[in-house]
Amino acid sequence: MTSEERRAWSLAVTSLIAYVVYLVVLLSGAAYVPALLWTVGGAIVVNIAVDISFGRGHKSDQRDREIGRFGDHIGQSLVVAGAVAAMLLALFEARYFWIANVIYLAFVLSAILGSTAKIFAYRRGFHPW
Repeated sequence: MTSEERRAWSLAVTSLIAYVVYLVVLLSGAAYVPALLWTVGGAIVVNIAVDISFGRGHKSDQRDREIGRFGDHIGQSLVVAGAVAAMLLALFEARYFWIANVIYLAFVLSAILGSTAKIFAYRRGFHPW
């Protein structure tokens, strides 16, 4: 397993766990702003720590860069969808809670989908079109 594939696994798992923790804290009755900030910050710190602990096994080659670009393009589609949904909520003057949660969900789904695309490309083979 390459270090880039490990990074993809790390991002997917960390994002999913952070969002589940956020939902659990939110459903327990806590305010959403501190819960959102702490889970996002915690996920970033954990992801950096995991990346450092894995170390850099080898330098990225052309295949790694193409797979990374492919996964990022796949994941960015959900960021765009989330931005459109947040903009629509803002236009209809929805509460900040819903706008923030749509944006956070879009970021989480983007990380998971992009990482999943990278993992599949590493595992099943990558054939750029």
